[in-house]
Amino acid sequence: MQNQTSPLILTFGAADPIGAIGIQADLASFAAMGCYGLSVITSILIADTARIEDMQITDADWVADQARVVLEDMPVAAFKVGAVGSIENVSVIAEIVSDYPDVPLILDPFISSMPDQGQDSEDMLVAIRELLIPQTTLFLASAVELARLAETWREPSTEDMLALDAMRIIDMGCEYLFVTGTPGDVHEVSNMLFDESGMLRNDAWQRLPGSFNGAGSTLSATIAAMLANGVDAPEAVFEAQEFTHAALANAHRLGMGKLTPDRYFWAREPDPNANQ
Repeated sequence: MQNQTSPLILTFGAADPIGAIGIQADLASFAAMGCYGLSVITSILIADTARIEDMQITDADWVADQARVVLEDMPVAAFKVGAVGSIENVSVIAEIVSDYPDVPLILDPFISSMPDQGQDSEDMLVAIRELLIPQTTLFLASAVELARLAETWREPSTEDMLALDAMRIIDMGCEYLFVTGTPGDVHEVSNMLFDESGMLRNDAWQRLPGSFNGAGSTLSATIAAMLANGVDAPEAVFEAQEFTHAALANAHRLGMGKLTPDRYFWAREPDPNANQ
């Protein structure tokens, strides 16, 4: 007799050769939280620890087929949508997740180091806004990314529009918006969680030295795993921040570029010489 004990999470995203972001990062974070990850590849990256040099976008029909075959075979406890790659991919992903309205959807589509796609990038923002955000349980974006998205419905502004932009996202149908890198003490990283009632949480974490690749991916994937495990969103957001901060504090230097979060820090024997 076989028993399925681990929640299944289906993630849509880019395949990253070094596992810092995208699918590989998601699978590691899911496993660290006791979940089993399933994946749909939306693009293939050429990347190292310093930069993403290029990407090959997966055809939308292949994205749809990858997901449909998996979903016809097994039930999932959550969806995570990362970098989508193209407007066509946004459309097929939105159509797929709409068939599972009771399954939590965590949306984290922005990767700042992705190659710029020009006008397609702007059109993709509109597609994400119109097709995915209204179906989203929790949308994760940095303050900079939120402002960029907001410029698809308002003029650029030098004023602090964060709270207004956040509530506009909630009004679109998104249940929770989690904004990272909000204004605060220079020595801290401040993050805010919003729902229909306004700001729910405002958490501050000590800013760690170094430059990291994959902090956001770790954060959103861990939130997805927490929701798949039945944790409510405000608590999931706090625990995911705590986990991500520890993963960054124990980050690997795999190459000559940025540091990579260690999602399995908790499984390693402590180094007795670490403080000597």
